[in-house]
Amino acid sequence: MRFAYGVALILSCVAQNLHADTLVGRCVAVFDGDTIVVRDPHRKRHEVRLQGIDAPEKGQRYGSVSKSNLSALVYQKQVAVDWDKHDRYGRLVGRVTINGADASLSQLETGLAWVYREYLDELPLSDRRLFLQAESTAQHKRLGLWHDRHPTPPWVWRHRAIP
Repeated sequence: MRFAYGVALILSCVAQNLHADTLVGRCVAVFDGDTIVVRDPHRKRHEVRLQGIDAPEKGQRYGSVSKSNLSALVYQKQVAVDWDKHDRYGRLVGRVTINGADASLSQLETGLAWVYREYLDELPLSDRRLFLQAESTAQHKRLGLWHDRHPTPPWVWRHRAIP
């Protein structure tokens, strides 16, 4: 029984990795602190959701600051997106890097996003630790949204915004 479970788990991981891909292109738009648009070499536009984080929404406190920070990092720059899934809105979900630097990690380090714990298990273990540590350090230093004593996470804010 254990062997069969182990084989099933390995096959599941292999199947998930079969869909992994890398998109390289220029960031042509930044919607908010965790969503961008990348134009590939064939001029096709791809909406991309940064993996592992959730940033304040546009109408939410720190939303514009988070968007501005991400814009400074990626807008009109060549990025690489390592992705392996689409979200329910059809966006690619993946790690966005600029010259090897992780944009999600940068958003966390500056205190302009939360670790998206609902999807934490989709990150490699080493990234989980990095992301959680970056969030904790920003919170301890009271950077960005952590300047507020009890900032409202976007998943709570979205729930309150829906009548």
